[in-house]
Amino acid sequence: MLQLLGVVVPYFEKLRKEGEEGQKKINQWTRYGTVLISIIQSFGYALFLQHSGDVAGARVVIHPGVAFMLTMIVTQTAGTILVMWLGEQITERGIGNGISLIIFINIIGRLPNDVLRLKDALVAGSVSLFAVIFGLALLVAVIAGVVLLTQGTRKIPVQYAKRMVGRRMYGGASTHIPLKVNTAGVIPIIFASSLMILPLTVASFFPPGSPMQDFLSQYLAPGKPAYEFMYFFIIVFFTYFYTAVVLNPQDVAENMRKYGGFVPGIRPGKKTAEYIDRVLTRITLPGALALGLIAVLPDTLLTGLNLPFRFGGTSILIVVGVALDTLSQIESHLLMRHYEGFVKKGRIRGRRA
Repeated sequence: MLQLLGVVVPYFEKLRKEGEEGQKKINQWTRYGTVLISIIQSFGYALFLQHSGDVAGARVVIHPGVAFMLTMIVTQTAGTILVMWLGEQITERGIGNGISLIIFINIIGRLPNDVLRLKDALVAGSVSLFAVIFGLALLVAVIAGVVLLTQGTRKIPVQYAKRMVGRRMYGGASTHIPLKVNTAGVIPIIFASSLMILPLTVASFFPPGSPMQDFLSQYLAPGKPAYEFMYFFIIVFFTYFYTAVVLNPQDVAENMRKYGGFVPGIRPGKKTAEYIDRVLTRITLPGALALGLIAVLPDTLLTGLNLPFRFGGTSILIVVGVALDTLSQIESHLLMRHYEGFVKKGRIRGRRA
């Protein structure tokens, strides 16, 4: 959210250009925003639980009121702050991706229970062998698609002209600009998920059985056609939007021109920026569509198979993306310390450039 605000709010744009000190202030604002969102979300959960009816002959909240709501808000916000602190410690003292690694472990930690439940359901006959095979085949296909989407890159060749600096000759080298098919990563899905949770959060403010709650639950609940269509559309929109935020063709072209670089056959400056923008727009379209399909299709195709577990494209995208990024960072640390013997056989094929 703060990255997006850096485009429209001059204060955050100034902080982003201040280097390390500006990043510290942005991190501080991120912490404040996390606490604020946690308070609002825990308040919504408390209202939802208080409005919930009887479950197995007992109320969900035995003693509703201000004390319960304060307890809920304080405990959930404190837990969020603890997880945020743990993520920052992992990032600073480990190999990075602190919060992402915590989410990664949370998703992976459910696999043993899912496998046991699948085995029990298969033995009991509540799920067919065809459904299990179809679900596993779909899982493998989605993982393969996520790997291709994450590793897919369009390389724009760049040539640097030779120039004299003092008595030395610099430049004359050939390189490339790697433009990823999915530059935005998992961010569009996170934004889309947050927006799609909003209707159900609003519905929790209304008493059970009210027309507004029935309408929102009927049309904008997960699995409903309207929900899936809006979810897909928002993902595509935010993929383009976030790509435009994190990668500015004007800045790339200006940096190339400053150091004597040019794309063969393209004039430096404005023409180069237009060329990079055109290429980026074209490769982002299949990336955005694939991202939306990965997020929507698994849940849609698994509906009605009665599998004891469900996997979402969002979870797989996070797991695969974090795993690839973490392995890449481990490789970098090992190579920096001259431990090449440990990583020769395990290098990631897509990162050998």
